[in-house]
Amino acid sequence: MVGEAGVDAVGLVFYAKSSRYITIEQAVEICAALPPFVSVTGLFFDASEAFVNEVLDAVPLDILQFHGSETAEYCNRFDRPYIKGLGMSGVTADSFRKVADQYPLAQGVLVDGHAPGAAGGTGKSFDWTQVPRDYSKAIILAGGLKVDNVASAIRTARVYAVDVSSGVESEPGVKDSAKVAAFMDEVRQASLAY
Repeated sequence: MVGEAGVDAVGLVFYAKSSRYITIEQAVEICAALPPFVSVTGLFFDASEAFVNEVLDAVPLDILQFHGSETAEYCNRFDRPYIKGLGMSGVTADSFRKVADQYPLAQGVLVDGHAPGAAGGTGKSFDWTQVPRDYSKAIILAGGLKVDNVASAIRTARVYAVDVSSGVESEPGVKDSAKVAAFMDEVRQASLAY
């Protein structure tokens, strides 16, 4: 469904405490059904190195996304491009840079509405003006995005990409095709504006 909506990437959640958690077997099936040129991101939260490698052995992931307290040294172990997720609740642009700069090999930084050190996927938003527009790496905006605010978020934060989950779900873990299509329409329109 999301592939047909024109998304650039899909995220597969390998965090057992998430309502969006999927097994390795489910991930393999999802990847096999995706259209060409849709990137596959594997999301992990303080996972063991052995588990990440087990997933990598079975699932064709293009990029890894780390959302826990993983160090840069840990993130670099997998010889795969990665994004580091950072909680923005109570974070300023300056403190963002101090944390994000600890991951020099990250391809980008995903900013979310949760508190630093907490798990993402809460659907909580944050002050988008705290996202530095001149940061040297790609910034992906997440947290509380939905059809009625994603265009404003894009215009305010001027980020590389947006990441949505709960904002396009009919219930936790279940994507709604109409919400996905409407969200993507808003993203395209906002992206054309700048």
